[in-house]
Amino acid sequence: MGKLDDCWEDICYQWDQWKYCLACAGILGGVALFAVLIAAYSFIRHIKVTVDDASLTRFELSTSPTTALAYNLSLTLTIRNPNWAMSLKNTKPLVASYKFDDQQFDRVQLSDKGAKHPAGKTRVYHLAVGSNGSYVSLGNSGEVEFRKDNATGTFEVELAVAGEVRYTARYTKCKIEASCPLKLQLAPPGTAAVVFQKVKCKLADPDKNC
Repeated sequence: MGKLDDCWEDICYQWDQWKYCLACAGILGGVALFAVLIAAYSFIRHIKVTVDDASLTRFELSTSPTTALAYNLSLTLTIRNPNWAMSLKNTKPLVASYKFDDQQFDRVQLSDKGAKHPAGKTRVYHLAVGSNGSYVSLGNSGEVEFRKDNATGTFEVELAVAGEVRYTARYTKCKIEASCPLKLQLAPPGTAAVVFQKVKCKLADPDKNC
């Protein structure tokens, strides 16, 4: 029995040593997991908004009996959530407004209140708006700007994205405001396609805790 007892003592001794190793490994693993969670949920990476493509096939101004724009405009808008752990949830609808000379002439809803944008994902929106005569309050300066752009065939249009979201595991509501300045070459149907240069939209400064 002497050899068996010696063997058993060796096993018990080794197990005592392994217990300490396993305990240390567990503590280190817990610390590492805590650090990962802190990194994942304490620091917000703001969304990335771009206009990847756009086409303007009609843009006409009439001033009688009221100031109105007739237009056909299509574009591809992408919104990326770069956070690898935090998703976004709309606390207000996400909308995109079209403006000329800082005056809105059209508006579309991208997603409703309560819609979610998963972590690390990119949403792509293919938008097309048009009107045969949409009222717009341009004023004299706006009409002057239209005539100037019309002479060159290139119109400066702004796409403004606005909304409000809450990030996973955070209570604060964060506004989304992005401005996308577009220079659109008029290309009526039947004419050669115009190459569009991708536009990176500018985000407004975030609020505190956002």
